[in-house]
Amino acid sequence: MSKIRKLMKRKSNPNLVRLIDELLKASAMNDAPIWKDIAERLAKPKRLYAEVNISKIQRYANEGETIVVPGKVLGGGKISKAVTVAALSFSETAKKKITEAGGKCITIKELIEINPSGSGVRIMA
Repeated sequence: MSKIRKLMKRKSNPNLVRLIDELLKASAMNDAPIWKDIAERLAKPKRLYAEVNISKIQRYANEGETIVVPGKVLGGGKISKAVTVAALSFSETAKKKITEAGGKCITIKELIEINPSGSGVRIMA
C-alpha cells in the first residue's frame, strides 16, 4: 500500500478523500507530478496544511499567474495583481481582496479540470 493511501485511511472527510483520489488519477493520466505533490500534502494531518496570506501571494506571484495553495488562503495584507488562486478553502476577506484585484478564486478540483497537465501552476505553501 502506498504512503498516500495509508495517510488517506485516517481522513474522515469524504470530499477530501475524493479530491486526493482525483489528484492522484490526474497525476497518472496526464504525467503531471504537481498533482501527486498536492495529494501528498493534503493527505497529511490538517494541522500541517498551508495557511497563506494574500500578502505572500502579492510578494511571490507574477501578474496573471496561477497559484495553488494546499490549504487555506487568508486575507492578511493587500494584493494588486490579477492572479488565479486555487485552494482547499478561502477566508471571506481573501476572496474579496483577490476578486477586487481582478483575480479569480477557484477550487483545486476546478483547476485540475481547467489545466490537467498542471503546466504553469505554482505551489505556494
